[in-house]
Amino acid sequence: MDLFYRKYGNGPPLIILHGLFGSSDNWTTVAKSLSDTFTVILPDNRNHGRSPHSEIHDYNVMSNDLLELANRLRLEKFFLAGHSMGGKIAVQFALKWPEMLNGLLVADISPFRVEDEKRSEFRQHEKILETMLDMDLTKISSREEAAKKLSDAGLHEKTAGFILKNLQRTPGNKFEWKINAPSLYKNMVNILKGIDRSSAFSLQVTGFPVIFIRGTESDYLPPEDYDDIRKIFPAAEFIDIEGAGHWLHSDKPEEVIQSIRKLSE
Repeated sequence: MDLFYRKYGNGPPLIILHGLFGSSDNWTTVAKSLSDTFTVILPDNRNHGRSPHSEIHDYNVMSNDLLELANRLRLEKFFLAGHSMGGKIAVQFALKWPEMLNGLLVADISPFRVEDEKRSEFRQHEKILETMLDMDLTKISSREEAAKKLSDAGLHEKTAGFILKNLQRTPGNKFEWKINAPSLYKNMVNILKGIDRSSAFSLQVTGFPVIFIRGTESDYLPPEDYDDIRKIFPAAEFIDIEGAGHWLHSDKPEEVIQSIRKLSE
């Protein structure tokens, strides 16, 4: 898939992958700060931002999308970082093509599949997508009206603001979602899958630095997974970012930037 991407700076290449409901836009502040050290490449993952839509949305095809982009940019080796869903893509890529990586950072996500689909993570994502799909955008005349619809559906103000970044005007002065909400809703189980814990420990990836960062106000990367992560990435380092939630690059951008810089030290 021909992914849309943004590019900043000079230096060794670093690709940063956004999470579910996100886009390359969400990481431009981080990218500009890192542009003195890296050539930062920010793709829009499939079904997000300005990249193509597809009925298929799983980590096998999304890691293949990343390989296609790296080949298109003629990158033989690069640093790779990913947040949430993007972190799971990054882990999948590292398992398939470790020889292409100089370093890996995974932001606030466990690489393992969510075993219980009733967990708060699943319910929250499902509610967001249902709210988006239920909104009749032909009757929305302003972003403020859309924000009220999201608030009335029970979404937290910060979450609603993040989701509204996906709302854009059409040439006919109507509104539409940038992301492919129907496909994401249909593929929610695939999005939560990740690595199967029962078969993961035959895998072991070494040869480059690996950093996992966690927002202390988030439960997406439980510390009880650290030992199992080290069985796959023996050199993994874990960094807690105090006071940050799941969107830690928004809550604590400087701490995230410092953590990414550690990959090249």
